[in-house]
Amino acid sequence: MAIRLRGILHAKHILRRSNSFAKQAASMSFDVPKGYFAVYVGEGEKKRFIIPVSFLNQPSFQELLSTVEEEFGFDHPMGGLTIPCSEDIFINLTSRLHELL
Repeated sequence: MAIRLRGILHAKHILRRSNSFAKQAASMSFDVPKGYFAVYVGEGEKKRFIIPVSFLNQPSFQELLSTVEEEFGFDHPMGGLTIPCSEDIFINLTSRLHELL
């Protein structure tokens, strides 16, 4: 339980530390339903995805956020959280997470 809670807190910390993510969320909150947040995914051209906040509880999504933080830091030029992986990988991961919920 302590490991899972630590992972959740770390994932939330990643989101809070991104100033640009907070600014984007505030300015575009009307675009994102309550309980969801926007991420930009792609290696070249970025595509916007709206995903449930509940994904932050999932270890595989926490691992993805940690990897992004380690490799790319918190410079998110799109104005929201940017995950520079292929869309196929992201869709595969989120599809599996939807099945768990």
